[in-house]
Amino acid sequence: MPIAPLYGHESIRRRLRRMIDSGSLPGSILFEGTRGIGKQRLALWLAQVLVCERDEKPCGTCLACRSVLDLRHPDVFWVYPRPRLSDANATADDVIEDLVEASSERLERNGFYPRPSGSEAIFLATTLTIVGKAAMSPAMGRRKIFIVGDAERMVAQEGSDQAANAFLKLLEEPPADTTILLTSSEAGALLPTVRSRVVSIRCAPLADTEMFAFVRDPNAKTALDALALPHGDAERVALARGAPGDLLSVAALSSARAAALKLLEASSTRGAERYATALTHGSAGARGAFSDMLAELNVLLRERAESALSAGDTEGAYAAARAAAAVTEAQARADGNVSPQLTAAVLLDALEGVPA
Repeated sequence: MPIAPLYGHESIRRRLRRMIDSGSLPGSILFEGTRGIGKQRLALWLAQVLVCERDEKPCGTCLACRSVLDLRHPDVFWVYPRPRLSDANATADDVIEDLVEASSERLERNGFYPRPSGSEAIFLATTLTIVGKAAMSPAMGRRKIFIVGDAERMVAQEGSDQAANAFLKLLEEPPADTTILLTSSEAGALLPTVRSRVVSIRCAPLADTEMFAFVRDPNAKTALDALALPHGDAERVALARGAPGDLLSVAALSSARAAALKLLEASSTRGAERYATALTHGSAGARGAFSDMLAELNVLLRERAESALSAGDTEGAYAAARAAAAVTEAQARADGNVSPQLTAAVLLDALEGVPA
């Protein structure tokens, strides 16, 4: 079955249509916003509009539209964080084979999939594959679309400067028949050289009416019923907070948020109790649960900053924003082989002064 419909983002969809009609759609776009709100699904919708063969786009019935929704359109290349391939010299064919397999799994779930774990990323072989495919002519239509989900997970440290520069050049001047769509839930973690080459579009969480439509979708209901979630629609909408994707990762998010809260609370203590919390994060391997905790800590700090601003506490808002910047830097370092314990210990100092 094809992936589920797109819910929400109506104003952005109207804006994108106007850009297309006026011929002003940028070649490289970044959809940024809270995680789990459907940014990658929005990018797939835009890809469908761009390749649709009918006047009313997307028609949903032409071969191109159906191929996008079946995740098998040869000119729509969707990449997202994946485990590192075991072959150190992975080729483009290896990357494509891995993504085809992963996309088949997503398709089996009608596009309802949990967020990637902290150990998954967009590695060099995938970036090189994008650059290589962008140089080719479209296979089915007149346009190629590359969707890079969770673009902040692109690993920049491991490749050659030549490879990195090739991707930046592609972002800055994509071929006339190519559109590049990046999505990010932590746009601050993107390389400045990447951000400077894309047009950013901010995506908002879904409204309650849109969330109710999502949780009542028959396929979504089947996926959610299989999880340890409340069964009432209203409870699920309240739990999601405008991010349907978060409902599919509720267990991992709950654990990561608890760890983030524990670290934040430890920043107000002193002595052995303070650093005992840092030691709980293990001595090696920053990917995985620790990266998930950092992502949730950033969300928590953003909430604290907004709450402080609403209360007129500018000093507290500044402390939360400053701490969020330190966490973002830690997230970038977590792509390498850093110690979670040392990173957590350093963050304890950065978290001091964040309002409760």
